[in-house]
Amino acid sequence: MHKSSNPFAAVNPVAAIPPGAAHPITRGFYTILAAQFFSSLGDNVLLFAAIALLKSMAAPAWQIPVLQQFFVFAFIFLAPFVGAYADALPKGQVMFISNSIKIVGCLAMLFGLHPLIAYGFVGLGAALYSPAKYGILTECLPLERLVWANGWMEGLTVAAIILGAIFGGVLIGPRVETQIVQHLGELAFNGGIDTAPEFAILVILGIYLVAAALNYYIPKLKIEHALTHRDPASLVKEFWLSLGMLWQDPLGQVSLAVTSLFWGAGTCLRFIILAWAAAALEFDLEQATQLTALVAVGLAIGSVIAAKAVPVTHAVKVLPLGIAMGLVVLAMVWVSDWRIASLLLVLIGTLAGSFLIPMNALLQHRGHLLMGSGHSIAVQNFNENLSILFLLGAYSLMIRAGFTIDTVVIVFGLFIAFSMGVIHHRHRHDQDLNP
Repeated sequence: MHKSSNPFAAVNPVAAIPPGAAHPITRGFYTILAAQFFSSLGDNVLLFAAIALLKSMAAPAWQIPVLQQFFVFAFIFLAPFVGAYADALPKGQVMFISNSIKIVGCLAMLFGLHPLIAYGFVGLGAALYSPAKYGILTECLPLERLVWANGWMEGLTVAAIILGAIFGGVLIGPRVETQIVQHLGELAFNGGIDTAPEFAILVILGIYLVAAALNYYIPKLKIEHALTHRDPASLVKEFWLSLGMLWQDPLGQVSLAVTSLFWGAGTCLRFIILAWAAAALEFDLEQATQLTALVAVGLAIGSVIAAKAVPVTHAVKVLPLGIAMGLVVLAMVWVSDWRIASLLLVLIGTLAGSFLIPMNALLQHRGHLLMGSGHSIAVQNFNENLSILFLLGAYSLMIRAGFTIDTVVIVFGLFIAFSMGVIHHRHRHDQDLNP
């Protein structure tokens, strides 16, 4: 375990490289980014294809947010093991194996496995992938480059969300159904592709194959935290120790609370926008799917601003932006024009990106110092996906109870503002006690 009395002390991995030698990040950083982009693109397009499949099966409306719950189950239940797994192998190799699991899940959905179960299997691959994709940054870069690297990583992830929403909306739309799928049906062999969602899944399979090829060429880096125990009981115990360590660390606590709240709320917001766009703007699924991309556009803008203006040492100063985001969400209730809605969603995303990136970098830095990057990201994923599970569960229950979408939006916005206010107040209180 790394320990430091200075919360921002870090070992510079570049310093250990002989002068004139090329650091692996100069050869492999763009490969890492490209692999992450295509893997995330596949995840996002697959979500909308799975939603379209559920709708074609006439599944009840509450099953749509449950789809994402199945995806996050693996993040929660495998959290004690995936961090250790990511730290025990070269992280590029872990990313390749994880992406292969996504391919299997995608194929299972294409061949008729229920979308909830198949998307849950894809979530298994994503759960293994996440500690490796973020952990490799802390192994490659010094502290002062972490916000910059996170800006790139999150920026491309956001680009994948934007393109995933746009591309996914097109693939499940009526134009693909009439112009491509029907022509495929005229062929002697069409692979059983009869609907637009099935064609979308076939395209997604190709995206995952590209990601796997890029994963294969990621440079192998030195393993920094070899496993001391391999039995499940020891790994679970070590995970809970790491969990407690991050929650007891003042900077780890605030950053973990904020990122957990963001991902839980952000995932809910995606599904809320789909329902809100249908009710308030009279959009169909293709249009509503593409509207979700506007939040991601704002997230990209906020990420760029944060990467340039907010160093890790000042990350906690952005907490009030989270309160503002919750209050801006409330304005959705009074919007019925798609142009105003577009500007509002971009603003919501910009506020979110402005506080997410510094908090994410701070959390990764503290976790890397305290327990190793893979263990840290696994703890982060556990908390974030537990938040997603509970908030999506609450949203599903509100839908089943017959709440109007305006009521859901009001509850959601107030919850974000209140929660961020509590986190901000708690952090200021802790600073007053320990100046």
